[in-house]
Amino acid sequence: MLRKVIKPMSCLVILGFLLFDFSAPTMAQAQLIGTDAVMTVKAAEGNRGKVMAFLDREDVQQAMVAQGVDVSEARKRVASLSEAELAKVAQAMDQLPAGGDGLGAVIGAIVLIFLVLLITDIAGLTNVFSFVRQR
Repeated sequence: MLRKVIKPMSCLVILGFLLFDFSAPTMAQAQLIGTDAVMTVKAAEGNRGKVMAFLDREDVQQAMVAQGVDVSEARKRVASLSEAELAKVAQAMDQLPAGGDGLGAVIGAIVLIFLVLLITDIAGLTNVFSFVRQR
């Protein structure tokens, strides 16, 4: 009785193994990454961290609230900036004088965030400012 059951089962198991594809996928390829590509990614991560750290400062948040800008919305906007825009903002922050009060950077950051919000309002992506006419 056992032989009658084992023989068809073993045929099914062998057929199942033959139908499976055990080959390795050929999509994965290993390539060398250039130093400039790695440095660009690291610089972009550093710039984003620098700008986010700037937005985390208490005085910057108070200045943004005084201008009517939501801090969480500003963080979302900074997170969506391109690498080139982040590089410009980080470079402007690096050019501040050592020991300065940073008032120019605060005003610059507020103006930059205001312009980004204004452009997205004009484009119809957001509705932050009431003075922008919606179509």
